[in-house]
Amino acid sequence: MLEQFQIRIDYRKRERHILNVLLALLTGVLTLIYPNFLYLIAGGYLVALGVLFIAFRLPSTLSAIPIVAGVLIFIFPELIPVTFAAFLGLFGFALLFGFQFAVIGVLTLVIAVLILANPDSVAYLIASFLLLYAVSNIIQLYRHWQQSDSNSNVSIQ
Repeated sequence: MLEQFQIRIDYRKRERHILNVLLALLTGVLTLIYPNFLYLIAGGYLVALGVLFIAFRLPSTLSAIPIVAGVLIFIFPELIPVTFAAFLGLFGFALLFGFQFAVIGVLTLVIAVLILANPDSVAYLIASFLLLYAVSNIIQLYRHWQQSDSNSNVSIQ
């Protein structure tokens, strides 16, 4: 008699996605409500994102990019458009080529170009990126949840 069991443990990845969603959603809503405090909100988001990357043991280069961008925003608040656009450009290319999220990667690059082209509306463009990123992560979580439910049937033969 042959018995097959499959045990998959990927709670860390799910925790990371949930924390990413909550962080992006909260920051996007705060940016829409308080656009005058953009340098605090955007800088805090980037530093928190870097710390989150470090906590979940992502590569150190990937973790350092948002922390450096957040610190630059705290030190030089007038450079928010350039700093956040550079972060979005690097993040967009990482999504596009590294993680193969083509749609969100292209949209991130478009938002980075829009921030550089129109720095007066940087708060709303940052908020739109954060909300778009949160929604895409929610969709990804839902798909992963559906797949894990369909694979959870254990067949004993």
